[in-house]
Amino acid sequence: MPHTDTTPEAQALQLEIHRSMSGEQRLLLAYEMSMFARELNRARLRSEHPDWSEAQVARELLRLAFFPKPLPAGFQ
Repeated sequence: MPHTDTTPEAQALQLEIHRSMSGEQRLLLAYEMSMFARELNRARLRSEHPDWSEAQVARELLRLAFFPKPLPAGFQ
């Protein structure tokens, strides 16, 4: 069973809201949530690696999205 800090009442309300949304609205919500998560990751990377260029941060974001394990030696 997944762990959640959301009450059953709040989950029911959220489900009701999502069901009332059009497909386009749900897709837009998913996109906005994805972009928010990406910006959180970007901020974390900048905090952990203040010396990295924007290109290095962008490369690491792509790596995390598509290859979450560390790259093999020689691919850095």
